[in-house]
Amino acid sequence: MARTGKVTVVGAGFYGSTTAQRLAEYDVFDEVVLTDIVEGKPEGLALDMNQSRPIEGFETKVVGQTTGADGEGYQAVAGSDIVVITAGLPRKPGMSRMDLIETNAKIVRSVAENVARHAPHSVVIVVSNPLDEMTALAQLATGFPTERVIGQAGMLDTARFSYFVAEALAVPVGSVKTLTLGSHGDTMVPIPSRCTVDGRPLTDLLPPEKVEELVQRTRNGGAEVVALLKTGSAYYAPSAAAARMALAVAEDSGAVLPVCAWVDGEYGISGVYLGVEASIGKGGVKKVVETELTESERAALLEAAEAVRAKQADVQSL
Repeated sequence: MARTGKVTVVGAGFYGSTTAQRLAEYDVFDEVVLTDIVEGKPEGLALDMNQSRPIEGFETKVVGQTTGADGEGYQAVAGSDIVVITAGLPRKPGMSRMDLIETNAKIVRSVAENVARHAPHSVVIVVSNPLDEMTALAQLATGFPTERVIGQAGMLDTARFSYFVAEALAVPVGSVKTLTLGSHGDTMVPIPSRCTVDGRPLTDLLPPEKVEELVQRTRNGGAEVVALLKTGSAYYAPSAAAARMALAVAEDSGAVLPVCAWVDGEYGISGVYLGVEASIGKGGVKKVVETELTESERAALLEAAEAVRAKQADVQSL
């Protein structure tokens, strides 16, 4: 198997380290770099992952690197084709994603500036919360073209919606197709009109009140996990989504995925990062793909865009 390219994951918490492991196990990259500010943590995790290579049968090398507040260690990022930014604090029970904005803005800005310095041609995938705002901030801080900075949210929210539907109907998850757009937060817009089970519309299989219950559970999907864990937030499903996005970039697949992307005229919306479907490849977003929505779904997407726009304007000063 031909292995090419280098991908970096910034942040070696549960989310970042799980993402790095998934990327390594794909066995398509020459190298996966994992960085963190906690001394020795990324090196130790990388050593552990490398020792799993004979068992799992992958040859991708994992490199760990401690970084400093003044940019020390970021040389390890050099030459990366893709950088996944997971750095930042996770939510605790009772916290909204927006409660993290000021603290995580400082972290993400610093990381993004160092990424721009050492990997100026990379595609950046942001997963730090609040997602939509941190994606906008990362683009501002790197100065990269908007298509090369994207956020991971829609894939996760869509996966949650699909799982909840499959659970409600006791069907295989592979038989369910759903879509979630909008923000990664209160103005998330699950799209019931695009939800099918073995090709049949969800609205033919469940009453409206049950569909709305699943929509609400999707909006609260992250908070539900946080409340149960009590000491952290989700990372298995989120890392799967981030890794798949990175794979689409690496393989230049053109796969149409729900992501946080810069919207410039689609759906009549311009000048904002928003959860939409987009074709993903080597340069990041190849094209934002519009889908048919009901009037109420379109209205909810417009509402989400304006809510996110206001918050994204705020991050410029953070």
